[in-house]
Amino acid sequence: MERKPKRKTRERILQAALLLFNRYGEPSVTVSAIAADIGISHGNLYYHYPSKEKIVEDLFRDFRRDIERTLAAPESRPAHAEDVWLFLHLMFETIFKYRFLYRDLNELLSRHHSIEKYFQELLEHQTETATTIMRRLVEAGAMQATPAEIATLSENMTIIATYWLSYAFVRNPRGQQDGETLMRGIAHILSLASPYLELGQRQLLERLSERYLEPGG
Repeated sequence: MERKPKRKTRERILQAALLLFNRYGEPSVTVSAIAADIGISHGNLYYHYPSKEKIVEDLFRDFRRDIERTLAAPESRPAHAEDVWLFLHLMFETIFKYRFLYRDLNELLSRHHSIEKYFQELLEHQTETATTIMRRLVEAGAMQATPAEIATLSENMTIIATYWLSYAFVRNPRGQQDGETLMRGIAHILSLASPYLELGQRQLLERLSERYLEPGG
């Protein structure tokens, strides 16, 4: 029987660091804790990553690759209310996967200039994608909103997506953020767009929101 190759040490370090950062917050996790978690010496870890900052930078690189995949608005067909749902769902899944970045965002921005610069661009890109989707909904007759209303909606969606996990953490610092935390965030953003949609599209979005708020939804 063919044996599966062992994962490379750098990959194991990144996976362990991501789990620990997400669970305890990046500032609370030491390099020694990451090494102990995967059963290697501090020196072995240092050989691959001379500092925790380098680990953060590689995780951020992976996050950047994943989040950019979610920010492409549909182009080949008329827009539909489900496009709003899909955009938010994919974006929140990525945010949740790398949630330590958002929970400790201000701390990380103060220490990493590259993260600070990219997050400014990311917020603009998220807002632009939301704006594009809603403009196409208006063009398709599925939504009634002025350009000013769309601009406000898009920015509010970005604000909630960016700070939802921080809000959830402040509400319950000792609680474990899980899938239900993610679902509630999506449902809140969907509720922003719902009043502007035509009846059929609005009912669809409201059903999706209700499913998110159900236990295990």
